[in-house]
Amino acid sequence: MEIFVFTLLVSALVGALLGVIVAYPTRRLRADYLGMVLLAAGQVILVIGNNYPPLVGGTQGVSVPDPFQWAGSFTFAGLTPGDVRNIMAVAFMVIVAVIIFLYARRLTHSPLGRMLRAVRDDEDSVLALGKDVEHTRFKVIVFASAMAAVAGALYAFYTANVFYSTFNRTGWTFWPWVMVILGGAANDLGVVTGTFIFVAVRQLISFYRDFFTPYLPFNVVWLDTLLLGLALLLILIYRPDGLIREKPIKTTKNVGAHATSSPK
Repeated sequence: MEIFVFTLLVSALVGALLGVIVAYPTRRLRADYLGMVLLAAGQVILVIGNNYPPLVGGTQGVSVPDPFQWAGSFTFAGLTPGDVRNIMAVAFMVIVAVIIFLYARRLTHSPLGRMLRAVRDDEDSVLALGKDVEHTRFKVIVFASAMAAVAGALYAFYTANVFYSTFNRTGWTFWPWVMVILGGAANDLGVVTGTFIFVAVRQLISFYRDFFTPYLPFNVVWLDTLLLGLALLLILIYRPDGLIREKPIKTTKNVGAHATSSPK
């Protein structure tokens, strides 16, 4: 497990460094221009991964040491060693995901989280209050890059290999965006709910593929894409806040009482 923990730490540091490289020259950009720059940066990394084999093996990919190989030597309740290994890997991934979720939830309810909401809603008002919006945006991008790198390392450990073509724009940019919009942006529970619904729908369609095939005029492999795309359109039209609306952050208790009480 030492290699597992060490790799996660290194991946977080490398991800944060890439975030610094991208965020420092773009920290003054508005949200739409910043989004375009980040998409372009991701595409640049894909091109480098394809044309520079020493990085991730180019088109051939590279194998990754399997820190869960020890779990494949066990059998339990009729499960194959491969199933036991996959269950153990998913269990560790869930533990890391819960830790990051709790940290992000605590962060969003901190003064920094409240300022992030203010920057999102009205950046000019935050500037008028003397807050450093550029530095705040810089910190958020670096932190998000570190979390994304940890997620990528977990995925690489689960699959035991890395292929640059796996990290395509649809699966790693558009679908996560759909999960967030579906559940509710700026909402921890909403993002988890949207992710659960998204994964459940895709798995159900994959599992019952033979059932849907006779009733579809097209290949069933496109069914999940069409359904989730349609769901995204309906959500944006009729419920743009997502399935779970964002709740305002409550202020500290007794603040209102002190403000309204008359001096003695």
